[in-house]
Amino acid sequence: MSDPLRLGVVGLGRGFALSARAIAAHPGLRLVGAADPDDESCRAVQGAFGGRIYGDIAALAGDPDIEAIYICTPHHLHRDHALTALRAGKHVLVEKPMAVTLAETHAMIDAAEAEARQLIVGPSHSFDAPVRLAAEMIAAGAIGAVKMIHALYATDFLYRPRRAAELAGDLGGGAVLGQAIHQIDVVRRLAGVPAQRVTARTGGAWDPARRVEGAYAMLVDFDGGIFATLTYSGHGHFDGDRLMEGISELGIRKPDRHRATHPRLHATADEAAARRARRFTRLEDCPQPETHEHFGQVIVFGTQGDLRLTPEGVELSDAQRRSFHPAPITTPRAEVFDALYAAIRHGRAPLQDGAWGRASLEICLAALAGARSGAVQPLQFQR
Repeated sequence: MSDPLRLGVVGLGRGFALSARAIAAHPGLRLVGAADPDDESCRAVQGAFGGRIYGDIAALAGDPDIEAIYICTPHHLHRDHALTALRAGKHVLVEKPMAVTLAETHAMIDAAEAEARQLIVGPSHSFDAPVRLAAEMIAAGAIGAVKMIHALYATDFLYRPRRAAELAGDLGGGAVLGQAIHQIDVVRRLAGVPAQRVTARTGGAWDPARRVEGAYAMLVDFDGGIFATLTYSGHGHFDGDRLMEGISELGIRKPDRHRATHPRLHATADEAAARRARRFTRLEDCPQPETHEHFGQVIVFGTQGDLRLTPEGVELSDAQRRSFHPAPITTPRAEVFDALYAAIRHGRAPLQDGAWGRASLEICLAALAGARSGAVQPLQFQR
């Protein structure tokens, strides 16, 4: 690619660290600027990528050499940071969830339209190659008409070191906004039609020491009679990776360390410091996936067959046979930056645009509202 996209990033924590290898390896990207209040993180990124460092988003957005900004800051800051970037004429890739309220998503979409800039929401697991492959197989009629989708995952999400904001529901903390967005994006891509309504339960905060939802179950009804069940627990007891060939969400084959999560957190004297230690330090310390990333067990049930997604591809079962269809391994998360490059350099509208991100957030918020009220929640911003 002879014309690399000049990228800036704001927020150099865990989210950026998980994408850093994909950015470094992508021939269509050049990271030329970074902003974070932590000077050490800025220097680490400058050492790994070169470019300029800034203390805040406003200064980064004011750099005329930067074309697009990747927003990796905490959820409740996404709106303000996206608006700053968009109004400075920059394209935006914003981490999921897009924001924490629908009003914030409206403002972001309006700004992108007013400035004629691209707004892409991700990474989420809907970008993963096995999900794309499954969607292509469904579109080709491999299992007939989709009727039902099952998604299940269990992790230690709630007991990893967290900032205070990550344990505050009004700031976008908890399993629904932090994790359900992955399952919702995957299921929406596989259903291929708009969602209609949501029924959900969370049981509230199960642990008084972590006062935010750590689990949920929801039923999502789609057009055409398709329905999906989404279940997740982040309480660190059952290890959902046991159902995924022992491969972690990040695509890494792992030993059984799941039960160490609770004792490790209880032994941590300064949780905030432990969270900061997960920030970007150098490329060599970033996770190195061995397969595709995943978000737990996903099975699509059709009138003529079923699909099971794995970290390495898609298993097809029908009345005659069971076959495996591999998804070629590339640099994990490369698909996200392929979409960013194609949107800006070639004008190819991305699937996971602002309207997509708003629709997924609406389902998350509907799940929380339905869990509180016990009522079915209708949806209005789907696509």
